[in-house]
Amino acid sequence: MNRGSSAASCPPSLPADGHDGHSNNECRRVCSNCRKVLRQEKKIRVSLPLSRGPSAFIPEKEVMQANSLNERMHLLVEEYSISGRLDNITQVMSLHTQYLESFLRSQFYMLRMDGPLPLPYRHYIAIMAAARHQCFYLINMHVDEFLKTGGIPEWLNGLEYVPQRLKNLNEINKLLAHRPWLVTKEHIQKLVKTGENNWSLPELVHAVVLLAHYHALASFVFGSGINPERDLNTSNGYRLILVNSFCVCDLANDNNIENASLTSNNFGISDSLSELEALMNRMRRLQEEKEDEEASQEEMDTRFEKEKTESLLVVTEAFDDEILSIADVSRYIEDPGFGYKDFARRGEEHLPTFRAQDYTWENHGFSLVNRLYSDIGHLLDEKFRMVYNLTYNTMATHEDVDTTMLRRALFNYVHCMFGIRYDDYDYGEVNQLLERSLKVYIKTVTCYPERTTKRMYDSYWRQFKHSEKVHVNLLLMEARMQAELLYALRAITRHLT
Repeated sequence: MNRGSSAASCPPSLPADGHDGHSNNECRRVCSNCRKVLRQEKKIRVSLPLSRGPSAFIPEKEVMQANSLNERMHLLVEEYSISGRLDNITQVMSLHTQYLESFLRSQFYMLRMDGPLPLPYRHYIAIMAAARHQCFYLINMHVDEFLKTGGIPEWLNGLEYVPQRLKNLNEINKLLAHRPWLVTKEHIQKLVKTGENNWSLPELVHAVVLLAHYHALASFVFGSGINPERDLNTSNGYRLILVNSFCVCDLANDNNIENASLTSNNFGISDSLSELEALMNRMRRLQEEKEDEEASQEEMDTRFEKEKTESLLVVTEAFDDEILSIADVSRYIEDPGFGYKDFARRGEEHLPTFRAQDYTWENHGFSLVNRLYSDIGHLLDEKFRMVYNLTYNTMATHEDVDTTMLRRALFNYVHCMFGIRYDDYDYGEVNQLLERSLKVYIKTVTCYPERTTKRMYDSYWRQFKHSEKVHVNLLLMEARMQAELLYALRAITRHLT
């Protein structure tokens, strides 16, 4: 297929100045199965209605019902919203108001409060970060905010129009988004070296926090099926592209959001219930085994290596990258083909595991980031602790359940995929608690968020509430952000010593 032949239901690429004469159109990603059909039926056109509400994965009435009873959420939006309106991310996150407050406060601080970087720079860095995952929802939002805060419109034509120092962030943006373990002190030295385009360390820490925040937020946007904002069509003459994260086949047949339940995809209610009971039993058994006898350090080492290697076998769905030329995201990034590569990939140069106790967020990262970018460390620390400890002591229909073990398995599995190991954690728990469909979902949302589909979202924990799955996405987002920060801050520490 030559470039652009999958564009039957997409508008042409935007010209360099961001204008065109087309009415509002929407692009959709194309999975590998649909690409085969398109090769055979090159003139196929598919009519695709937008799902209603803030999420394509969660029924509108469920989010709206929660929001209508949530006075606290509306107060938070008035105080901390960047856009001044109740956006779709906030509506979905409001299923967990305690966390939402920490999220909005930290985001407001990094975008609006006193800090090393000018306001337009902050929003442009957000655009660059979101572009690594083709997250048009976030790109559109920050194009709008960039212009509102006095950004130079010409910069939106692409990186060749921005100051060289901003352009110099490309390499660290690319590495943090896809392979953060490759970030070294040499990357830091290159950015802070003397010269007219250098970054001060406070400026660089502010930029790194923004990059990590928006890479991780892109994971939440795709993982929760966040719909485009309906009122964001143009911004000062720049038409904003609507791109949905799921393929045409996701809205076909049994995947209509209003009709499909979590027990769809050929599984009966009894299957889902037995799946839930099996998970509960495994949690009880693991707790009993932990109380009876702890695994030896040698056994713990073996289990981590096994889990790291098995993560290679977790394969996500393929998508047609040719849509990137249509969506025209490449103006904000370099090397668009660079992506996640398994940390434990066989046959390549062995990379040392990041031993968490050697450089922890609590003992090292927190103090460094707080010293160079005042108070952001406290806000990030509060957010990490909030999501890690957040619990309602429920699992689907069960109450009075201690979910600590499950939350820790989710958080540590993300870090495992990024090569971070906790010596005091038994990685055998990950294999026991996270079923294969959930591992596929986690790896996709964390490493290739733009490939996430509603089918993946529906395929795991079919008896759980949507709010519980949003909680999973919050854990994945914060685990990813913390992993990126640990690698970046460790590199800065090494530069300083």
